[in-house]
This record gives sequence, C-alpha cells and structure tokens, in this order.
Amino acid sequence: MRIRHVADRDWDGIVALESHAYSRLGLSEGRAALQAKAHASPATCFALDLDGRLAGYLLALPYPESAYPGLRGSTEEKPALASRNLHLHDIVIAEDLRHRGLARHLLDHLTAAARSHGHEQISLVAVGGSETFWAARGFTPGHVSPTGYGPTAVYMSRAVPAGPASRRETEKWADAGAARA
Repeated sequence: MRIRHVADRDWDGIVALESHAYSRLGLSEGRAALQAKAHASPATCFALDLDGRLAGYLLALPYPESAYPGLRGSTEEKPALASRNLHLHDIVIAEDLRHRGLARHLLDHLTAAARSHGHEQISLVAVGGSETFWAARGFTPGHVSPTGYGPTAVYMSRAVPAGPASRRETEKWADAGAARA
C-alpha cells in the first residue's frame, strides 16, 4: 500500500470511483469540479495505490470554518485559502476493497498533513447517512446546514491532534466504506 499525491494519470480512476460512490445519491461532481478542488490544494489531495491499482483517493483543501466548497462548484476553484481549517471534501475507497482499514490510512495521512501544514481542525460534509461513520472517528456535527449536498447532509468537524494519532485512536478509525465526506 502506498499513499501519494494525486497525479494526472489518476484522474480517469478517480472519476470512475467518485461516480460509482455518489451517482446513486445524485452527488457525482464530474472531472472538472474534482480537478478544480485538487488543484486548489495539491499538497492535501492523495491517491492510494494497492498492488499497482488505484484503490482510493482523498481530496481536501483549506476552507474557512463552518463553510464548504460547492458541490459541482466552479471549475475555477481558487488556490488554497489561508485557513486553520482543512476541509475533507471527498474520500472514496473502491467498493471491493472496503472494510480493510484503507480509509483509516488515508485519514491518518490527512491528519498528519493537516498538522504539518498548521491546520487546527478538519471539517467535512457527511452525506448519505455517513454521519455515524464520521462520529465514530471523532467528528461532531456543527451548526451549519449544508445546501446542495442532499437532504440528510451534516456539516461535521474535529480538532487535529497535536501529535501522532495513538494506536487506540487509529484502531477506532476502521474503514467502514463511508460515502462522501
């Protein structure tokens, strides 16, 4: 298993994974919107390789606290904002590889990146009933009602721990194959 920054060669696979995960919810964004988010903060967007295969990806970008990027938003997403908050926009693991802890590795990697870039908080918009998945990983609901992410969307956030995640904390982040962050 290898986690690395998203490369140009990954986009066909990312688009296919994203479409498979979110089309049934009516939340698939398409290549241009996904690429715009990744280009806004390439240092916080990752691909997960497993045995030579794109097994998953994660897209995150600095965004003001209690705010979130528009779904299918501008294809001209601005470069990373200066923010203490890092917004986890999207995390997807290939369906046949879920429940193996792969999302945990991506989330751990993002947490370390957030810490190294000086972010104090990670936020996300839980969709499709995934808020229980995220709550089990330390995320708590905020006072924002996200629009454009479906009727059950919940804005959530958690603090970035000051040091490396403990083994116990890492184990509770087991991959449940949740939908869009």
